[in-house]
Amino acid sequence: MRQPLVSPGASELSYEIREIVIKADQLAAVGQTIYWENIGDPIQKHWHIPQWIKDIISETVQDDKSYGYAHSMGQLETRQFIANQTNQLKGAKITAQDVLFFNGLGDGIATFYQFIEPTARIIGPSPAYSTHSSGEAAHANSEPLTYQLDPTNGWAPDIDDLYNQVQYNPSIVGILIINPDNPTGMVYTKEMLRQIVSIARKFDLFILSDEIYGSITYNGARHYPLSEVIGDVPGIAMKGMSKDMPWPGSRCGWMEFYNRGSDAHFGRLYQTLVSAKMLEVCSTTLPQMALPKIYGDPRFKAYNEEVKTKIGKRSEKITAILKDIPYLYFNPTYGAFYNTIIFKPGTLNMNQSLQVENPKAAELLSGWLKERNMKADKRFVYHLLAAKGVCVVPISSFCSDLLGFRVTLLEEDEDLLIETFTKIKEAVLEYCS
Repeated sequence: MRQPLVSPGASELSYEIREIVIKADQLAAVGQTIYWENIGDPIQKHWHIPQWIKDIISETVQDDKSYGYAHSMGQLETRQFIANQTNQLKGAKITAQDVLFFNGLGDGIATFYQFIEPTARIIGPSPAYSTHSSGEAAHANSEPLTYQLDPTNGWAPDIDDLYNQVQYNPSIVGILIINPDNPTGMVYTKEMLRQIVSIARKFDLFILSDEIYGSITYNGARHYPLSEVIGDVPGIAMKGMSKDMPWPGSRCGWMEFYNRGSDAHFGRLYQTLVSAKMLEVCSTTLPQMALPKIYGDPRFKAYNEEVKTKIGKRSEKITAILKDIPYLYFNPTYGAFYNTIIFKPGTLNMNQSLQVENPKAAELLSGWLKERNMKADKRFVYHLLAAKGVCVVPISSFCSDLLGFRVTLLEEDEDLLIETFTKIKEAVLEYCS
């Protein structure tokens, strides 16, 4: 072509969570049983949607309006419902005009970073959720900016690291938090959030809070929404219905804007995102119409409590299996449905291996290991997949210098859950010893 077609930042677009599936499918084709621990899809892990939720959706389908366009910002009744839910939290107050719908948070995240000035940077946590870190890096044509979460301190954010980076990098305009966190399962305490809000206030920044897992905390943890702590600082909360309902196939998420009138630049960002949705016409109508009926149903709270209790018990079972392995930093999880498990420094090298019984799987593995500049945790992940059939994601693909892997806490079949994590334990012990 007479000109390059792809921006330099496109090299930062990667999604190992799904790319590992290609290799797992190759193994499945040669007879290997696969234990899927790579992606947060509750439906894939045998979750069953309550009949009453299905009934509401079925009834909504009968309404002819569910087949038409929605308002570009989202169904007015739904946005009013969401604003009312947020206003009951006794924090920042919003109206329906502060709520903007997208075709899932993936669409919202991509649209958000698309319209940020390339020289304006959003600093986010590391390990980082790939959709955020890739989107931020691609818009800036640079590597992502990150502050550290500490595996030796329960994955708490390093506030001093964050403060210093913001202080000495004037290109930073916003701070991203993911609460509860993906990929670590950490839940921010109120004090952590207040410290981050204080930094944003001091340096005239806004806060972006991904709260897709806000309804999923357990084992004594509480989620504090951004609206409760934001005060007078501009902020955006990202939310959706793919995880707690769960309805990931609905592709229905939204942003809530706090204090959008307090800063002209922030107000222009809001208006730009609204205009972008107008050009797109609208987001999916059916799930928006069903949302207030489901979340507003008194049965939802009981259902959500049941889900959280189940995930909390799975977290305890996984903890019992993996916590005492000497080669790992292991932290119990308290939110979302992931756990990030880190190898201690010096544990991994490029000469370790696992016994692979299936000759065709061993042949595939041999080819994968020829990948250039492979990180040591990715090498372990490939061995785990070929030898045990367990599909996890390397933490080095989450914009992190740490070496480890992410698993999910989604498996409904208790026997299968125990079998999967016993295989992981056996693999770590064999590989590292």
